[in-house]
Amino acid sequence: MNHAIFTYDTTDWLLFFYIYSFCGWIFESTYVSLKKRHPVNRGFLRGPMLPLYGSGAVLMLFVSIPVEQNAVLVYLAGCIAATALEYVTGVTMERLFKVRYWDYSSQKFNFQGQICLSSTLAWGGLTLLMVYVIHKPIESVVLALPYQVASILSHVVTFLFAIDGTLSVKAALEVRDMLVNMEEIRQKLEIMQHRADAILAYAQEDQKERRDAVAFRIRTAVDRLEASVERMEEIRGRLAQYQEEMDSLKKRLAALRERAGQAQAAMSGYSRSLLRGNPSATSRYFKEALTELRERMQQE
Repeated sequence: MNHAIFTYDTTDWLLFFYIYSFCGWIFESTYVSLKKRHPVNRGFLRGPMLPLYGSGAVLMLFVSIPVEQNAVLVYLAGCIAATALEYVTGVTMERLFKVRYWDYSSQKFNFQGQICLSSTLAWGGLTLLMVYVIHKPIESVVLALPYQVASILSHVVTFLFAIDGTLSVKAALEVRDMLVNMEEIRQKLEIMQHRADAILAYAQEDQKERRDAVAFRIRTAVDRLEASVERMEEIRGRLAQYQEEMDSLKKRLAALRERAGQAQAAMSGYSRSLLRGNPSATSRYFKEALTELRERMQQE
C-alpha cells in the first residue's frame, strides 16, 4: 500500500466504509453480547453496520497514509483524528436525539462523557493495526473486483444503508419525543403530588383547629357554642372542597398514567430495537424518563 491510495474512486471509498462499518459491528456486538450475556445487535442502525467505525477507518486512512513510514506519527494521527470524529458525532447525536448512545462518564480522564483517554489510545492502536495489517488484504480484494461488480455492489448496499439510516433516525426521534413526553408527565405528577401533600397538610391542620376550637369553646362558655358550630361548618365546607380537589387530582393522575402507557405501546419495533441495541445509552436531559422507559419495556 502506498500513496496511490489517494487515487481510490468513490466506489472504492464506499466499499471501504461499508466493510469497516461491518467489522466494527462484529466487534462491538460480540463485546457487548459477551458482557451482557445475551445477543445484542449493537449500534444506531438495525443492519450489521456501525457507521462510526466506517467513518473512523476512512478518516484514519486519510490522516495516516501520508506519514505511514513513521509508526509513531501514524499512531498519533489516528488518536487525534478518530477522537475528534467520536466527539463531534457524539455531541451532534446527543443534541439532536437527547440521548447519549455511548457514555464514558465512568472512565478516568473523560471529557463530557463523550471521549476518554483509554478510547483515544485504543483508536491509535487500531489505526496501526488497520494501516499495517488489516487494510492491505481488504484493499487487494476491493481493487480486484471488476468495476461493474463493485459499482452494483456499492449502489445496492448504499440503498439498503439509506433505508436503514432513515428508519433509525426516525426511531431515534420517536424515542426522543417519547422521553420528552414522559418527562413532561413526570413533572406534572410531581406537581400534583406536592399539591396533594399540601391539601393533606391543610386538612390535618383544619382538623386540629376544629378539635382545639371545640375544646376551647366548651371550656370557656356555652354561649359561644353557636360560633363554634358555625366554624365547624366552615371547616367541613373546606374539607369538602379539598376532597373534590383530591378526586380531581386522582382523575388527572389516572389520565396521565394512561397517556404514558398508550405512548409506550405506540412505540415502533425499530425504536424498541434501538434502545435494546444500546443498553448503555444515557440521557442527561431525561435520565429518569429513560430509566422508566427501559423498566416498562422489561415488564412487557
